[in-house]
Amino acid sequence: ALGREDLDFVILENIGNLICTAEFDTGAALNVMILSVPEGDDKPLKYPVMFSMAHVLLVNKIDTMEYFDFSLERLEGHVRKINRNIKIFPLSAKTGRGMGEWIDWLEGTVAAWRERA
Repeated sequence: ALGREDLDFVILENIGNLICTAEFDTGAALNVMILSVPEGDDKPLKYPVMFSMAHVLLVNKIDTMEYFDFSLERLEGHVRKINRNIKIFPLSAKTGRGMGEWIDWLEGTVAAWRERA
């Protein structure tokens, strides 16, 4: 009912906990999830369904890693056991670190999708 013929890109925010949101099909062409460093690198072990459904994982607040027992390597190891094909972008919305790579990937993905449509 959205009338997508004039739309190139739509973001549907499906908020909630890491259990419920993965169980509902929103009709999205691409599922992106955000994990904040303070949540912990063990979340893939606790909520595997969410990580198995995601195409992209944005790991936000990497500028705070020194204050938490958080390892990108440990997180990636947990995630890859569940979803080998997931694309992972470590970034900081505060400092901008990693944002360029994420935006470039997203723009390229949208452009490729338009070509196929």
